[in-house]
Amino acid sequence: MKTGPRNLITDVDGIKVGNAHDAALKSGVTVLCADDPFTASVHVMGGAPGTRETDLLAPDKLVTDIDALVLSGGSALGLDAASGVANALRAAGIGFDFKGQKVPIVPAAILFDLLNGGDKGWTDNPYAGLGATAWRSRDDHFDLGCAGAGYGAMAGPVKGGLGSASVVLEDGVTVGALVAVNARGAPAPDGVAHFWAAPWELGDEFGGLGPAAAGAGTNVLLEDGFTPSQNTTIGIIATDARLDKAQCQRLAVAAHDGFARALVPSHTPFDGDLIFAASTGARELDTPMTDAVGLGHAAATVMARAIARGVWEAVGLPGDPVPSFRDLHQI
Repeated sequence: MKTGPRNLITDVDGIKVGNAHDAALKSGVTVLCADDPFTASVHVMGGAPGTRETDLLAPDKLVTDIDALVLSGGSALGLDAASGVANALRAAGIGFDFKGQKVPIVPAAILFDLLNGGDKGWTDNPYAGLGATAWRSRDDHFDLGCAGAGYGAMAGPVKGGLGSASVVLEDGVTVGALVAVNARGAPAPDGVAHFWAAPWELGDEFGGLGPAAAGAGTNVLLEDGFTPSQNTTIGIIATDARLDKAQCQRLAVAAHDGFARALVPSHTPFDGDLIFAASTGARELDTPMTDAVGLGHAAATVMARAIARGVWEAVGLPGDPVPSFRDLHQI
């Protein structure tokens, strides 16, 4: 396998990503959109999700194409980011057209970052504005680590962050992942500077540290003072392979294996772990049933890599309750 030219989800042709954050708030928003409306679905594995408009992504629902996907901090309050994106899309004349009325379709998911040291004393919800700003900043290139929805994220004992990665398969199909890592689980064994995702690393995209020694473990018990609902890893897997909603849903299911490969534990009752899957439909699959196996494997590995990249790229910020991975291990 090889990465795309950027090693970002935007290696899927037509995909754009925009980020916005508020440093004082210590939270942010990430928006994914495409040159044209695209097919999408979703799969939730965590026990405490926070979402908007995910029901319409089920294969049996009427809507076939959407306009954007939103990942946001702010817990349930961050769902307002999707309203900001929808308003900006409508102002630009983008959305489902019903007798001249534009209705943008913008599913969203949120993570909990309310206890990360940021100023949460606001009275006017800032997330709609952050959503609109993120959409306006959409581009092929975007920042990782302390950026967008990952700006104030945490991952077990270290800082989380926004991660992305891509892979180009032998038949030319591209698969990319985008993820905001705010997990209950840890990205590496206790006290060890080796990511769980290391076996799937391409080059030195997250340090080239290699895998941990056999037998390395991690403490999965809830420590004193741990408050449920402080977590959630939310992501998007995208491809240029032509998939319908049911096939996108299966791709999202497979991509969750990437969470389990990169975070220990994952999919806990206290996490809202969720993955959207998106298809631009640019490439027909020669053998859809057989190709689905390769796509699922690619989705899982690229998601694991994106998670480790998000943690690797995070840096320490004033008032952080936990250190960054590189600060902790003095790398």
